[in-house]
Amino acid sequence: MSLLEGFSYVALTASTTEKFDQCVEFYNSLGFQTISQGVVPKQDSWQKECYLHLFEERLANGNTLKISLSPDAGEKLPHEGNELWPEYASFAVVSKNLSGVESTLNSRNIHFRKYAYTEDGFLTTLPYESIHTEICVCDPLNNLIVFTNKPIPFSKNVYPVTPEGLKPVPAKEVIPLKSKGKRIGILTSGGDAPGMNAVVRSVVRVAISRGCEAYAIYDGYEGLVRGGGKIKKFGWADVRGYLPIGGTRIGTARCKEFRERSGRLAAAYNLVKNGIDALIVCGGDGSLTGADILRKEWPGLIEELVEDGKLTAEESSPYMNLTIVGLVGSIDNDMPSTDITIGAVTSLHRICESVDSISSTAISHSRAFVIEVMGRRCGWLALMAAISTGADFVFIPERPPPENWEDEMCKIVKRHRDLGKRKTIVIVAEGAIDLNLKPIKSDHIKELLVRIEIDTRVTTLGHTQRGGSPCAYDRNLATIQGVEAVNAVLEAKPDTPSPMIGVRENKITCESLINAVELTHQVKEAIDKQNFRRAMELRDPEFADNYEAYRATTLVDSKEMLVPEHQRLRIGIMHIGAPAAGMNQATRAAVRFALNRGHTPIAIYNGFKGLLQENVCELSWFDVHEWTSKGGSELGTNRTEPDYDIGMVAYQFQKQGFDALLIIGGFEAYDSLRVLHEAREHYPAFRIPMVCIPATISNNVPGTDFSLGSDTSLNAIVDSCDAIKQSASASRRRVFVVEVHGGHCGYLAVLSGLAVGATSTYIPEEGISLKTLQADVNHLRRRYGDDKKFTSSGRLILRNECVSETYTTDVIANIIETEGKGLFDSRTSVLGHIQQGGAASPLDRIRAIRLAVNPESASVIGIIGATVVFSSVVDLAKETDKKKRKSKRAWWIHLKGLVDLLSKWGYSEQEVETDDLYEAINKD
Repeated sequence: MSLLEGFSYVALTASTTEKFDQCVEFYNSLGFQTISQGVVPKQDSWQKECYLHLFEERLANGNTLKISLSPDAGEKLPHEGNELWPEYASFAVVSKNLSGVESTLNSRNIHFRKYAYTEDGFLTTLPYESIHTEICVCDPLNNLIVFTNKPIPFSKNVYPVTPEGLKPVPAKEVIPLKSKGKRIGILTSGGDAPGMNAVVRSVVRVAISRGCEAYAIYDGYEGLVRGGGKIKKFGWADVRGYLPIGGTRIGTARCKEFRERSGRLAAAYNLVKNGIDALIVCGGDGSLTGADILRKEWPGLIEELVEDGKLTAEESSPYMNLTIVGLVGSIDNDMPSTDITIGAVTSLHRICESVDSISSTAISHSRAFVIEVMGRRCGWLALMAAISTGADFVFIPERPPPENWEDEMCKIVKRHRDLGKRKTIVIVAEGAIDLNLKPIKSDHIKELLVRIEIDTRVTTLGHTQRGGSPCAYDRNLATIQGVEAVNAVLEAKPDTPSPMIGVRENKITCESLINAVELTHQVKEAIDKQNFRRAMELRDPEFADNYEAYRATTLVDSKEMLVPEHQRLRIGIMHIGAPAAGMNQATRAAVRFALNRGHTPIAIYNGFKGLLQENVCELSWFDVHEWTSKGGSELGTNRTEPDYDIGMVAYQFQKQGFDALLIIGGFEAYDSLRVLHEAREHYPAFRIPMVCIPATISNNVPGTDFSLGSDTSLNAIVDSCDAIKQSASASRRRVFVVEVHGGHCGYLAVLSGLAVGATSTYIPEEGISLKTLQADVNHLRRRYGDDKKFTSSGRLILRNECVSETYTTDVIANIIETEGKGLFDSRTSVLGHIQQGGAASPLDRIRAIRLAVNPESASVIGIIGATVVFSSVVDLAKETDKKKRKSKRAWWIHLKGLVDLLSKWGYSEQEVETDDLYEAINKD
């Protein structure tokens, strides 16, 4: 937000006459007076303008608005309900009459929010008098306006909210806000899962920011039953450093006592004695079932505790209802009501890392490895690992192999060996069964492979799959779901069923907890009844598609997939733009899928330049067999587009006899498809099916939520930032300004900033100003001043490479260090091209295969939500920012607010005296 001091006016632009008139009338109703209105010349036309001014007695500076009418003006999107509105304000208006503003808005039935800031920096939506108060409201143009009683941003003085007395009230006379919010308990239960710590951090910090108190319950339900020191109030700093740590810092344990009513009675007693009236549980289906039972029995448990004399009626009366919210933390991904569970993707990372490592030994000795993975009665881990590592065969409980599976497996493995493979990988889910529900064991598979004279070893990965630091996806998923869990607590009513927070098609969902658990049981029942089709349907939407994609890219000489000869095509495949992880995996999948259909895949090396040099050749099934884990581009890539020499490109298309073209790459690939499409009128050779698979770490291509390579890049950034933050923490008082890639798209900066707990992220979509830097410096000074002696940690600021030509990474670091005045120093780190390199992440491998086995004509193929979507290049032109080379649609932009919410604790704009900071640092 910006105060109007020092500015002649604030400019607002309406796109229609109706909105222009509505906007003028809106501000008139709030006390702004029209001082000038008319039309003025602008280039070859006339523009309607209106100037308004807010006259307030005894205000140092007035407030002036200029509202213009321009048909070219873009429309702002409405602000979401879960946003912290002051953080997104377009400008602020200083007013002594907030009561009048509130009365006007109420009389006109206009929705607004009222915030009050306490001396301690907490922000609440509750109204309090004689303290720093803000009223936030959207005008008809969706500009967020803040009316504030604080005349100077960094002053400690405020104007009273009440109309009596206009004298500023010193901050020391303000009565600190006492929390009237809920006391929220958080526990982790069942098997540990990477990302649980991120849930705890998110719940604690969001609860505090919402004016609630947060309590960590150690060792799951056992801690709830034991009480005492197992239940501890958590503050903001208690969850510092939680994001990169695997497992759960607050512990988990199996608790037999909680399964009995007496144990739940003890749990209820401990909750009431600690004043906890809401419980957030992160665990598997068993843990969530236990939570729902506790809630159902709650009234009876409280009544029994009063009857037994353990609680008085007065003690129990505020706790007659218990709010419970569930989060699914499980590496198995076995909950049908959510597409993915917290911890599953990290576990998949561990499996793929292990299989990739085993592969080198397998190739060296020409061995087979039978690898058993976790998952209980869910085959998600096994199937996704098989796709990601190019396994020869996979066994999952939802889709048992055919009756003659022993012969079929051996036939497939032997065929792969005949083609030249020196390794064989078979992945077995721990709950794998045959059609008769008989368990399929790893040792039996080994015996079968030994019979066909293949040296075979069995490897059971075991609990290594649970360990290690959470990947970027799990950190962000856990963080976002933690935020929604607190929101669900605050919105819950006594008759509201216990909700479970999940994710469907890349959107957070809130569904009935008990229904979600019931669906999980239905999977087991379907398998027990040998209704395997139903079991597949109950899994996430991608499960069945991924299974078919795996078969299509694994089988060789499959007659069932062949198309008639007259439908067989010569398909050119090329990479365009900067290298990105996933390019090779998409090419491998496309080649094998094409071969199994009877098509001829043709590699075009080094893009369009290579095509003009006739650097092309046919690809075989074996040529791409080791491309499952390779990063970069095996075909070679550059940024040259076809308009480099469009006529010769058309000639080569005709000479090579291309019947279809697959382009894999970033914005250059997307733009190349557009150029070829537009040239069809003049060059018949381009009148063929052409598809672009977006592959760029920047995630800036229209038509998809995720580009190949973006997840791998996020993990590379997160790993680097974890190491940088460790270095900064060792130095105690150091701030690192880290520059990341992304071009004019802030996706990498925002998502990695959320995953590493960055203090701030600077992105092109928002820009950067001196005010932004000043606010962040003030925040850092306050935080380092509040840290206890010798306990300070390092902090990170992430800067997108194109956010500003003026405020470079070095300039920002120098400003921070200078303004730190000895409280902290600053360093820079430019991550550079390490963000492109390395083996592709499992998510990028899986997405590559899903996209590569879906043909279409002249379109961009992407994933929106959980669905593979084809978008015409003509339709996508409307959502393309050609100048900045990115999509105008940024589904992730709202996450930027979470980065600030979880790091800045609501007091970034408060002025801090340097002397007070030094005193805070040096005190015992």
